Amino acid sequence: MTPLVATAVLFAAVTHASWNAIAHRITDKLVGFTLISGGGLLIGLALAVFVPFPAGGAWPYLLTSSCVHVAYYALLMTSFRLGDFGQAYPIARGTAPLVVTVLAAVFAHEVPGVWAAAGIAVSCVGLTGVSLWGMRGRRPNWPAIGAAAATGLTIATYTVIDGLGVRVSHTPLGYIAWLMAVQGVVIPAYMYARRRGEMIRQLRPYVWLGLFGAALSVTAYALVLWAQTRAELAPIAALRESSIIVGAAIGAVFFKERFGAPRIAAAGLLVVGIGLMLHAG
Repeated sequence: MTPLVATAVLFAAVTHASWNAIAHRITDKLVGFTLISGGGLLIGLALAVFVPFPAGGAWPYLLTSSCVHVAYYALLMTSFRLGDFGQAYPIARGTAPLVVTVLAAVFAHEVPGVWAAAGIAVSCVGLTGVSLWGMRGRRPNWPAIGAAAATGLTIATYTVIDGLGVRVSHTPLGYIAWLMAVQGVVIPAYMYARRRGEMIRQLRPYVWLGLFGAALSVTAYALVLWAQTRAELAPIAALRESSIIVGAAIGAVFFKERFGAPRIAAAGLLVVGIGLMLHAG
């Protein structure tokens, strides 16, 4: 992993945590995710006009990933509804890197070297620390934890699917454009079926905030897809989840959720892990 790739993934982490915070900020989760998903649809269609069409071999991956992304959105909505942002977000993101490491080894034949494996392991310890320390002195909210962990499994699944798909698409921008366009139909259609006449009235107060979240979402994942064409999947997944530290900070600043010294220590471990992965590159 080169410094340029690492920088792109770190920027993706910041934008990713930011759009998740926006989704959490909108009280009605279906409204928030309809705007973010629908905004992604509009951005994807606009982008598709100017970028190459993905190669035929990428479409099975793209369509499968779209289905997994819909499950991801549904589970993420549930975890945000049931738990605190500073708790649900770290668990959802923190469960993914190790699963990606296993899936990438099986399906992409990417077995990390000693330094990369050490970086992934140290990063995951830091990420897990951010998740678990948030539960100190509190009774576990098992439904929220279960939804967040299941969200993490969908993240790992679509990460590997898209990592393989974008490599055969010959156009990362074309892949992200059509991925957003295909998956972006489902949640707005679901809201229309559920709320019909109330839909416009409920969406109107949050339109600009939701569309801003959509732009952040597309930017974040476009950067990750580009990075997946330049480096192995597992280190990118681990580095991308540095968004957990950003998410914890956002939870502390904007949602008045505790950050504290343990999470600062966990962030330090993540920085060490990043250094090890860059050394491997």
